[in-house]
Amino acid sequence: MSGIFGIHYFNNRVVKPKVLQQMSDILAHRGSDGADIWHQTQTGLGHRLLWTTPESLLEKQPLADDERDCIITADARIDNREELISKLGLNKFLAEKITDIELILKAYYKWGEKCPQKLLGDFAFAIWDKSKQQFFCARDHFGVKPFYYYYSAGDTFVFASEIKAILCSPEVPQKLNQTRIGDYLTSMFEDREITFYQNILRLPPAHSLTVSNKRIELKSYWSLDPNKELLLDSDEEYAAQFREIFTEAVRCRLRSHTQAGTMLSGGLDSSSITCIARQIMNEENVNAKLPTFSAIFDEVKECDERKYINTVLNRGKYEPYYIHADQISPLTSNSKCMLWHHDEPVYAPNLFLNMSLYKIAQRQSIRVILDGFDGDSTVSHGTGYLRDLARKGKWIALFHELKGYAHNFNFPFWKTQRAYIMNYGINPFVEKSQLLKLGRRFIRGLIRRIKSVSKQPVVSWRTSLNSDFVKQTDLEQRRQAQRKFLLESQAHQRAEHYYSLVRGVMPYTLEVLDKAAAAYDIELRFPFWDKRLVEFCLSLPPEQKIRRGWTRMIMRQGLKGVLPPEIEWRGGKSNLGSNFSYGLFTFERQLIKSVLFQNSSRISNYINLTSLKAAYQKFIMRQANGEEEMDIWRALTLSLWLEHRNQAIDASKHKSGI
Repeated sequence: MSGIFGIHYFNNRVVKPKVLQQMSDILAHRGSDGADIWHQTQTGLGHRLLWTTPESLLEKQPLADDERDCIITADARIDNREELISKLGLNKFLAEKITDIELILKAYYKWGEKCPQKLLGDFAFAIWDKSKQQFFCARDHFGVKPFYYYYSAGDTFVFASEIKAILCSPEVPQKLNQTRIGDYLTSMFEDREITFYQNILRLPPAHSLTVSNKRIELKSYWSLDPNKELLLDSDEEYAAQFREIFTEAVRCRLRSHTQAGTMLSGGLDSSSITCIARQIMNEENVNAKLPTFSAIFDEVKECDERKYINTVLNRGKYEPYYIHADQISPLTSNSKCMLWHHDEPVYAPNLFLNMSLYKIAQRQSIRVILDGFDGDSTVSHGTGYLRDLARKGKWIALFHELKGYAHNFNFPFWKTQRAYIMNYGINPFVEKSQLLKLGRRFIRGLIRRIKSVSKQPVVSWRTSLNSDFVKQTDLEQRRQAQRKFLLESQAHQRAEHYYSLVRGVMPYTLEVLDKAAAAYDIELRFPFWDKRLVEFCLSLPPEQKIRRGWTRMIMRQGLKGVLPPEIEWRGGKSNLGSNFSYGLFTFERQLIKSVLFQNSSRISNYINLTSLKAAYQKFIMRQANGEEEMDIWRALTLSLWLEHRNQAIDASKHKSGI
């Protein structure tokens, strides 16, 4: 993890070193091992360095190549180093002296704007090509590394790892983006470009950006193929290939100049990474203990996973570290840190657990942590296959899968079976019967009439928002478009798997985690978001994803003998929602009351305060459901962020003498 930033003017203005220094200073938390700035007349680039790989110890950024008139600043870890060194014709015997940044720059020389296609790993970079008078920027396949930018045609281009650095430039307006606020309040993250500031954008994952005086061009350099299917001869071959690819995904992310650690929740994902990491260390004769970081629960016992955490710890050389997660406030103890580091309201209700673990890791001088974030999406539970069986009328096969699924995951079998029969078994016959169609229409009409005279309002996302705000931001249309996309994604199992991987919430969450970790000098690495692993899992036949009711079968079979059996054949995992509810009620009641009843004017343009206060009354009576608690959380975090933003603007005006 490092910090990058830069400015270019198209109108012959000169970049002020003072502004570049302000950008460097505000990103100091992203790199404590070095800082430098390069600038010439209209252009300036900067970098904050954090050593996280052996090669990073040799880095000096921005890296200027005077012969080729190119300058690069990058936050990057390149995983296919040997392949690139060979293809670029570099001396393989000097590989340890070639930095990842040099590899990116030489790849640009050889392949031009197609160079991101040749890279594996996590990266965000910007290259100023003086000979072409243009910037070329790119972001990795899934958006692990952040990249934000502002562009004003014929005037200014500014980019950085975090929005706060972009706001250091006086040319950048700080006008709120109402559309993003609406999306946030309704949990929509499909737009992968917009931010809470108008005209400050995200560079989407797997995209490059070319910026010159004549053009700004956004291009996709890679996309997943949802139609590719891998056909092997046996289950054993599939399992062996999964294990090989997954092991390599972990191995390349262990490359660190100091000891790396792992998150360990006791679930299938984090346990798999931890066990494979320990196995790799054993094979390489690394006797050091592997640090693990876990949340444990004394009060909210339904969230406690110590039973499973200990089954991993008891099998190897580990150095475990813990937080007592139900003794930590979801917001109060971290609010200032969260608000400053994230530049936007923080949606993630359980982020406080991660930040508390990062703080412990920082005390142990750990700079690299492997995280099992959303292995569910990469490997896939494969439950879309059950719908495929129902649609095709394969009822016997479906019966056996549902029976196993209900048993393995403790679901009521007949209720689950009935849902599939009603949705996929009866409907086709109903469509053929005009009489039944009429009967069904009559019943629907009767239900609508009953609802219209009912005194109980129909629960809807609209009830929690200011109706004028909903109209102004076209929220209804945006939600309809998202719903249509969601319905299309359920056409068949692979379409569902594909959608789970390309959802906008994925890069958004990766950005949130990146900024949370950066606050504590931590670089997060995500083995499940390795391009090779994602492509492999998506291409699998559905029978490799779910069988006999066991979801994620390829992973269970592929890591047989590596995982403890108690984890390999776990039917589920704990839901941290209970702890969030407990923490919100235990620690945040006064803060919520203050926001809703004393400072509600900050959010009254966006939120239906009557509805929100009704949710609060249910909350203090411990009768609120999960969605009502999330309504409160979103209102709370938005209000606090707006207050923080206003204070920052006022402080900036005071500093500049306005």
